[in-house]
Amino acid sequence: MYRTHTCGQLRLSDAGQTVTLAGWVQKIRNLGAMTFIDLRDRYGITQIVVEEHSTDDIKAIARELGREYVIQVTGNVVERSSKNPKMPTGDIEVAASALKVLNAAETPPFTIEDNSDGGDELRMKYRYLDLRRGPLQRAMMLRHEMAQRIREYLDKQGFLEIETPYMIGSTPEGARDFVVPSRMNPGEFYALPQSPQTFKQLLMVAGYDRYFQIVRCFRDEDLRADRQPEFTQIDCEMSFVERDDILTTFEGLAKHLFKTTIGVEIEDQLRRMPWAEAMAKYGSDKPDLRFGMEICELTAEAQGKGFVVFDSAEYVGAIAATGCASYTRKQIDELTEWVKRPQIGAKGLVWVRFEEDGNVKSSIDKFFNPEELKAWGEKCGAKPGDMMFIMAGGRKQSLNALGELRLEMGERLGLRDRSKFAPLWVVDFPLLEWDDESGRFFAMHHPFTSPMKEDEALLETDPGKVRANAYDFVVNGVEVGGGSIRIFDSKLQAKMFDLLGFTPEEAQKQFGFLMNAFKFGAPPHGGIAFGFDRWCSLFGGADSIRDYIAFPKNNSGRDMMIDAPSVISEAQLKELNLKIEIEKDK
Repeated sequence: MYRTHTCGQLRLSDAGQTVTLAGWVQKIRNLGAMTFIDLRDRYGITQIVVEEHSTDDIKAIARELGREYVIQVTGNVVERSSKNPKMPTGDIEVAASALKVLNAAETPPFTIEDNSDGGDELRMKYRYLDLRRGPLQRAMMLRHEMAQRIREYLDKQGFLEIETPYMIGSTPEGARDFVVPSRMNPGEFYALPQSPQTFKQLLMVAGYDRYFQIVRCFRDEDLRADRQPEFTQIDCEMSFVERDDILTTFEGLAKHLFKTTIGVEIEDQLRRMPWAEAMAKYGSDKPDLRFGMEICELTAEAQGKGFVVFDSAEYVGAIAATGCASYTRKQIDELTEWVKRPQIGAKGLVWVRFEEDGNVKSSIDKFFNPEELKAWGEKCGAKPGDMMFIMAGGRKQSLNALGELRLEMGERLGLRDRSKFAPLWVVDFPLLEWDDESGRFFAMHHPFTSPMKEDEALLETDPGKVRANAYDFVVNGVEVGGGSIRIFDSKLQAKMFDLLGFTPEEAQKQFGFLMNAFKFGAPPHGGIAFGFDRWCSLFGGADSIRDYIAFPKNNSGRDMMIDAPSVISEAQLKELNLKIEIEKDK
């Protein structure tokens, strides 16, 4: 072994011992008579001192050292005269009696410290250096810890960890597939799985009634902070269960993770909020419940007074922003421009100011008298000192815009505390959503989601009103997981495919293996998949999942470190029976 201890291990109780450490040079301070070296590994930092009476050889080596040199040090553990309470090893230092350079290093392109001077793209190009920094090391350790706690809980619940294939046939699951050409089958392709959905259902047919897998998934879709082209799911399925059984089991997993990973106790049963309520009150199917400021509908109260913006709207809604009556005209104008951005899509913003002295002022007070505006405020829970912001238009678009504005105001007012957690279940989603452009229904979750039993008759008469036997696990405005009770009857599955526009031949071609399996005695079953990377970023207090993935892609889906994707040689193309033609406008 190159070392007897790690760089985060030694304490004052070890004083007097002779130890050997190995690691990277974090920092060097040459004070003439003495040289101090901060030696780092993934466990921590230990201060090394090369003293005035050290041998000339040791002094010469110390003078040559640079940042990120890999060295080995042997010496005595001694008590520091000037202790550093910010370091776990801050009470001691190692007085070097032997010093060896194991590998010299070039000067790194950015400082390898918690607060680096390297930009995102530079640090991604040198990801192996970025991973030496404390924040990323802590992120990787958190990820490891969570994986252990997940397996610990599910094993005790009787789940089997079973692997499913990465090279499968292409199936529509809401995003584009990544495809892999087959050399042995010219002109044919595998797809990388967007999820193990059909395979875990087949495992239920096979009798493995409790399955899980911490599994890599692949989706070719536009990226954002909580998306990567390859990501990890905690994928689970159970047989002979109903919805409450699944919610109880995986609420238990969530509470176990909160307690064992970050020390947060959640004792009460989590709230189960219908999708329609989430949309009406929060403008989102993943509501952030850390703060109030619920959306309040004012359509009936606001119409019929001659204000054409309200009178012509399908929906009028508002939020009451706490303590914002002091907002200046400049602040209101800035917020109005914010909601007009394309990603929000609002046409404007109406405001009502409830002043501390009881007066009411508004941008529409020539259409509505103070009594009417006060009545709106009472309905929406506005108090003196608050500001009410109102939007009007189509119901879906207005609720979405109000939901985004609610989150933005929560951020500006400091109400989205990262140390607070508000988990809940969102249930009773619509089974289908209609697309005007294509003139057909799409599955809101996936085509294997079962309708609520009491809504099955509506599949024939009014499919748009059918509720899915589905559920999402939401924490602080982030969808951390989602699942459903599955269709296990081949006739009902065929009906679902028909509603989604599949001909019997198309359904048989893409999903025949699953539909055929159902004919051999499929049990009632359902499951859930959690975003493992999202869990990690949530517990780590980050918005992006990228720092919790060892080697992520950038926002263009590119690996900056290995420069992928890349072109392949003509010989490889020929071997795969492929020819590449790129459109000029691409």
